[in-house]
Amino acid sequence: MNRLQRRTGVAVLCLGAALIMVACGSSATNTSGSSGPAGSTATNPSAGPNPNATESAPPGDIPDNQAFVPYAPKGTGYRLQVPEGWAMTQPGRATLFTDKYNSIRIEKLTVAKAPTVASATSTELPRIKAAAHGFVPGSVTAAPRKAGTAIKITYRADSVPNPVTGKVIVQAVERYEFWRAGREVVLTLSASLGSDNVDPWRKVTDSFAWMA
Repeated sequence: MNRLQRRTGVAVLCLGAALIMVACGSSATNTSGSSGPAGSTATNPSAGPNPNATESAPPGDIPDNQAFVPYAPKGTGYRLQVPEGWAMTQPGRATLFTDKYNSIRIEKLTVAKAPTVASATSTELPRIKAAAHGFVPGSVTAAPRKAGTAIKITYRADSVPNPVTGKVIVQAVERYEFWRAGREVVLTLSASLGSDNVDPWRKVTDSFAWMA
């Protein structure tokens, strides 16, 4: 082999080595970029959240297709609508409708004067605080409804323990006080904290009406 042939062979070997180094460098760049396994999940759907996944609703959410039925107990002088299918019990003077951690408590009282924001703040809140576990105050406001303006008290409290599991959850509570001519009806609506029951609770409280 002459000198020219040897030089040509060396040049070919160097060119091959250079090509191999370029290929390796290009591969390393790809694995650290957005299109490689270690890159952004935007180009790798399997590594990100599934946009079609079903999100579980909080345990207190009332379904959008929930049906409501009239409730007008004889001799009470009022009526309203309550969710169909909920269990009804009558603890003491109250009537209670429940479903999971949702509840609607109805109680009729004899009260000489109409409640106000001031009287509810000074009188009702201390009573509620004394009776509720885990009490966290919310607000006291005047809430216009179809039957007239009610006094609305909001707060948080612990639920009663589940009879099977013993589990206690934090509940968001809305208490509405309707008054007319010495009669007061108190609607207390409770659901697990974080539930979205704005529309159902508005439907219940707007359906309240005096019958006489």
